[in-house]
Amino acid sequence: MDEIKTGGFYTVGQLILASSSPRRQKFLHELGIDFSVEVKEIDESCDVGETPERVVKRLAEEKGTEIARQFPSAYVLAADTVVVIDDEILGKPKNSADAEVMLKTLSGRWHEVWSGFSIQKAEDALCVQQAVRTQVLFRELTEDLCRAYVLTGEPLDKAGGYGLQGRGGFLVEEIKGSYSNVIGLPVAQVIDIMLQYGIIVPRLK
Repeated sequence: MDEIKTGGFYTVGQLILASSSPRRQKFLHELGIDFSVEVKEIDESCDVGETPERVVKRLAEEKGTEIARQFPSAYVLAADTVVVIDDEILGKPKNSADAEVMLKTLSGRWHEVWSGFSIQKAEDALCVQQAVRTQVLFRELTEDLCRAYVLTGEPLDKAGGYGLQGRGGFLVEEIKGSYSNVIGLPVAQVIDIMLQYGIIVPRLK
């Protein structure tokens, strides 16, 4: 008989993840954290002159604010991720051609991935924000490699046009910083804040 394993974390009260991202949901599931999902669509465009840090913090807060108002006694976790190269912020590609352009731009070069998250609880007027930066080096990519990857469909819903955790893993030669941050949620930092505010506690049995 297989051993029954527990551990992980116990969620205190109600936690809502303001994201439809299966990657963010998987991170929480794997840690044993109980949560529900509510999503509010927002305009994800950047304001002129905004820094990457400001963009991801602002968008994360905006994604969670309306949901926090609807569920004032719940903690609401929201996040946003962008890719930055040559001071240009790359969001999700508009189409396949745009994804190929992004990949060619990143080819053989270092770039930054910024993820911001917010945790809000309306009835306590709580809003905690944090942004995390990771540096990523791409391998040299030919046009054929870019096109073959884009044809998988994977890049189209991901900032910068690639997913490190999926087929896009072959694109990356080196990472400096948080791996999970590149996938869309800086897990260590999120867990630190959730422990600090008593949103989760270690499950010891």
